[in-house]
Amino acid sequence: MGAGVKRSAGGRRHRPMGEINVTPFVDVMLVLLIVFMVTAPLLTVGVEVDLPKTKAGAINADAAPLVVSIKSDGSLYLQETVVEPEALIPRLKAISDANPDVRIFVRGDRAVSYGEVLSVMGRIQSAGFEKVALVAKLPEKQ
Repeated sequence: MGAGVKRSAGGRRHRPMGEINVTPFVDVMLVLLIVFMVTAPLLTVGVEVDLPKTKAGAINADAAPLVVSIKSDGSLYLQETVVEPEALIPRLKAISDANPDVRIFVRGDRAVSYGEVLSVMGRIQSAGFEKVALVAKLPEKQ
């Protein structure tokens, strides 16, 4: 008898199946896709700021920007970390490796004065960062 050939009870010869069954692999991949699609929006947690609304479109870019937030009580945040105003520029330089092309978004609460938001933006720009922008909330569609 040949190698790898088995004889069944009826006397016929059966060869081992030489195909790969990909159905379980596809099932696992689809389940993982659904899990990641559900959990991804939950991972973007930040500082709660009541942003003003605007009709301007969203900005599309590849690299994630650094976000400076100013809450209604005047506290300053870099990403999700509270920062003293005098420590903001050294922290930005340390995080960005002194790269002036890093994008920095400034988010100001609606209750914060416009002058205070511009003051923070001015300090960031005077430190050599060129790509500084304000962030506003898009109005809900009716």
